[in-house]
Amino acid sequence: MTAPAPSRPLNRRDYQTLSLAALGGALEFYDFIIFVFFAAVIGELFFPPDMPDWLRQFQTFGIFAAGYLARPLGGIVMAHFGDLLGRKKMFTLSIVLMALPTLAMGLLPTYAAIGVAAPLLLLALRILQGAAIGGEVPGAWVFVAEHVPARHTGYACGTLTSGLTAGILLGSLVATWINTAWTPAEIRDGAWRLPFILGGAFGLIAMYLRRWLHETPVFAEMQAKKALAAELPLKTVVREHRRAVVVSMALTWLLSAGIVVVILMTPTYLQKQFAIAPALSLKANSIAIVCLTVGCVVAGLAIDRLGAGRTFVFGSLLLAASSYAFYASLGVAPAQLFPLYALAGFAVGIVGAVPWVMVRAFPAAVRFSGLSFSYNLAYALFGGLTPMVVTLMLKSDPLAPAHYVLALCALGVALGVYLWRSERRGWLKAA
Repeated sequence: MTAPAPSRPLNRRDYQTLSLAALGGALEFYDFIIFVFFAAVIGELFFPPDMPDWLRQFQTFGIFAAGYLARPLGGIVMAHFGDLLGRKKMFTLSIVLMALPTLAMGLLPTYAAIGVAAPLLLLALRILQGAAIGGEVPGAWVFVAEHVPARHTGYACGTLTSGLTAGILLGSLVATWINTAWTPAEIRDGAWRLPFILGGAFGLIAMYLRRWLHETPVFAEMQAKKALAAELPLKTVVREHRRAVVVSMALTWLLSAGIVVVILMTPTYLQKQFAIAPALSLKANSIAIVCLTVGCVVAGLAIDRLGAGRTFVFGSLLLAASSYAFYASLGVAPAQLFPLYALAGFAVGIVGAVPWVMVRAFPAAVRFSGLSFSYNLAYALFGGLTPMVVTLMLKSDPLAPAHYVLALCALGVALGVYLWRSERRGWLKAA
C-alpha cells in the first residue's frame, strides 16, 4: 500500500473537488435510477397487456437488473484505463455513455407500437447505462479519496456517496412531480417520458461541471515516478489482493440491500402491497432519501474517527432495527410511514462508510481496478438479482423486504467484527 498523504486540514480546492464531483455524480446517478420510479407504468407499456401483473413486474425489474449485470464489464474496462491513463478521463467518459441512452429511453416507442422490439430496445439501452455507471461510482470514490488527506478519506467518500444518493432524491422528486401534476392516464399517455428526457439534459450539465476537475495528486505522482501498473491491473488484483476483493464484495452486498430494497423498491412495494397512493409513497421516499444523504456523511465522519469495525457493527444494528420497525408498522400503523421511513433512510447511510474500506484495501497502482472489479461484480450479482428475489419472496411473505434486509444486516455485523480485528493487526491503515 502507498504511504498516507501528509496530514493537513481540508482546503478550498478539496471542498471544490468534493462539491463538483458530488453534484456531477448526483446528475448521472439520477439517469441510472429514474427507471425504477416508473417501473409500474413501464411494465404496462412495454409488455403485453394480457400478461399477469406479477410476471410483468418481474420482467420489468429484470430489465432494471440488466443494468447491474452490465456493470462489471463497463467498470473493468474503464478502471483498466483509469489506472493507466488517469482517473479524470474515465470519470468524464462515463457521463456520455449514460446521458445518451437515458435520452433515447424517453423517445422509445412502446409495445403497442412495435411489439416485442420495445422491451428488447429498452433492455439494450439499460445495458449501456449499466456499463456507464460501472465506471462512474468506483471512479468517483477513488477520485475524491485521492484528493484529500488520509484522515479525511471517510468524509470525502461519505460526501461523494451522499451526492450519488442525492441523485436518487432528484429522481424521487421528479417522479413525485410527475405523479402530482398528471393523472395516471396522462402519465401512461406520455408524461412518463419527461424524466428520461430531463436525464439527457442533466448528463450534459454533469459533463460541463467535470471540466473544472483536476487529475488526482496520487495518480499524477505515480505517473511522474513511472510507478503505474506494470501488467494488466486486474491480473494483479486477482493474484495478490483476494482478501480485499472478498471483503469489498461482501460490503457491496450490504450496500445493495440498503439502496435497492429500502430506497429504490419500496415506493412500488408501498403502492402494490398497501395501496398507498403513488404521490404519497414518493413523498415519503423523498424524505427518506434526504435522511440518507445526511446519514452517508455521518457514516463517513464516524469511520474516520471510530474505524471500520465499530462503524459497521453499530451501523448494521441500527439499520436492522429501523428497517424492520418501518416495514412491520405499515399494516398496523400507517400514520408512522413518514417518521419510520425517515429513520430507516438515515440508517441506510451506513453505505457511506463502504468506500472507505475499499479505497484503503487496494494499493494506488491497482486501486481503481480492484475497487471497480469487486464493487461491480458484487452489485451485478446481488444488487441486480435482489429486486427479482424480493419480488418472488413477496408471493409468500408480505414482509419479504424486511427479512431480506435483516439477513444482510447480520452479514454487516459479522463484517464489522472481522474489520475490527483486522484493524488491530494493521490492515487498512494507509489510504
